[in-house]
Amino acid sequence: MSTTMIKEVAPARATENTAPVSFKRILVALDQSDFANHAVVEAARLTKPVAGTITGIHVYAAKLHDRRFKQMEGGLPERYRYETEMEHQRDVHEDLIGKGLGIISDSYHDNAQLTCKANGVDFKRLSPEGKNYSALIKAAASGEFDVLALGSRGIGAVAGSVIGSVCERVVRRTPIDTLVIKDRELDLASGPIVVAMDGSPQSFGVLKTGLQLARQTGAALHIVAAYDPYYHYVAFNKIAGVLSDEAGKVFRFKQQEELHEELIDDGIAKIYQSHLAIAETVAKDEGIDVTCELVAGKPFQAIRKYVEKVGTSLLMTGKTGVHADEGLDIGSNTENLLRAVKCHFWVGVAEYHPPLDVIAQETIMWSEEAEAMIGRAPDFVRSMARTAIIRQAHGEGHTFITSGFVEQVMKKMMPGGDGGDVPGHSDGFEQLEWSDAASAVLARIDDEAMRENIRLRAEKAARRDAAGEVLVDHVEPFAPQEEIEAEKPLQWAASYLARLQRVPEPFRDKARQTIENYVRRSGAVKVDGDVAEGGFAEARKAMCPEPDATSR
Repeated sequence: MSTTMIKEVAPARATENTAPVSFKRILVALDQSDFANHAVVEAARLTKPVAGTITGIHVYAAKLHDRRFKQMEGGLPERYRYETEMEHQRDVHEDLIGKGLGIISDSYHDNAQLTCKANGVDFKRLSPEGKNYSALIKAAASGEFDVLALGSRGIGAVAGSVIGSVCERVVRRTPIDTLVIKDRELDLASGPIVVAMDGSPQSFGVLKTGLQLARQTGAALHIVAAYDPYYHYVAFNKIAGVLSDEAGKVFRFKQQEELHEELIDDGIAKIYQSHLAIAETVAKDEGIDVTCELVAGKPFQAIRKYVEKVGTSLLMTGKTGVHADEGLDIGSNTENLLRAVKCHFWVGVAEYHPPLDVIAQETIMWSEEAEAMIGRAPDFVRSMARTAIIRQAHGEGHTFITSGFVEQVMKKMMPGGDGGDVPGHSDGFEQLEWSDAASAVLARIDDEAMRENIRLRAEKAARRDAAGEVLVDHVEPFAPQEEIEAEKPLQWAASYLARLQRVPEPFRDKARQTIENYVRRSGAVKVDGDVAEGGFAEARKAMCPEPDATSR
């Protein structure tokens, strides 16, 4: 059995940690699952243009199997409980561990090597003994590889599983960029490739790598930034429900709520828009046209919906985001997206600092008064506001930031900051009227806490639209999709709509509801054909039930 030794290197120094990452040395986890086999195919396509090498790694647990066999010896059937027979079984099992597992491992490598050979790519073998996820992490941290590719699930996958335990453990701990294959038939090159941007060095890192992927594969590249303008509206409404009048005055609740409304509704949106602008500049400098979009909502949900809307082949995110602390292994949005999206997923750890930000940070100084002013900004927005001010100063040619300049920029970011009216801001916590359709969606949500959260977010969305009432469109970004679909109007074929009109008026609405419920349960989106016939049959049955057998 052919193996490659793994060098012992501290994980923190496993890579240069700068983007774009190289595709010359890709480590691929093998287990003969369809996902792993597709990982070999995609890795070969990535490394071929740069004349790189694929190293297949298959981990076999000989010690674990040996220990398990010894634990089971006492429970073997009666016919095995003789010394000669037991010794024979031990010899058989020893052969299995000593030779059989090696043969299996070699066969996995042989299959991967055939794929690489067909693509004109060099292939190496790595077959360490040990716990699978631990050995994969050790190999990734050796400094010998640039990217790790693995399947989201292995040969032990069952219906309903979205991510395997090995994949999840490895993604959390690996110190190099990781490509997770989630669709056995989807090609990375089919595109578009989507990069999630939050302004962190890792998000700019995956952008640089994404640009390289787009150039190499010819796939379109989209950059999406997501911010949540609803969270603090929900939080302040919750707080308002428990604060006494006196506590509200001490907390200056109204002023605090207005400040957060201004920051969230306009200021943070502009900051994330500036991240997109810089990302677009980075892409143009490399000669690549990109599509940029700012989306609102819980970031992982908003990005997932965008990914589904554009038919993404690969989603790329930083492993941690702009709010990460030193001990964080993976960001919550990245973790949720890893589970939620159906396309392939790239988790990036390599970093990139756009030249504009680097120059600005190095050349611009702050007055004490300006530092004190920015220090009074809420914790959750302070670092982003600082970045926006530095970028504005650099754009205007300033090298020294004063408190007056900070105030000037913040007023531009927050139109309500000068004491004027805040667009879309609610005066107090009066509830909006709800349309019947929106109320019906909300009423079907069983979880009371979730229902209240969705109610507040939908009201916030309606206020941002300056709407007079909450509509289904305001609930849609937050409610479970099946609840929304149940309220969307169905399209009726003209012939069946004409048939409906022949139903006596007192029964027509009830018949329509029965037919549409039947059509929705059938998964159709139009009242037509066989499904319409079934719906009319159910409506007739509901209006004219058959007599009970006992009454005949």
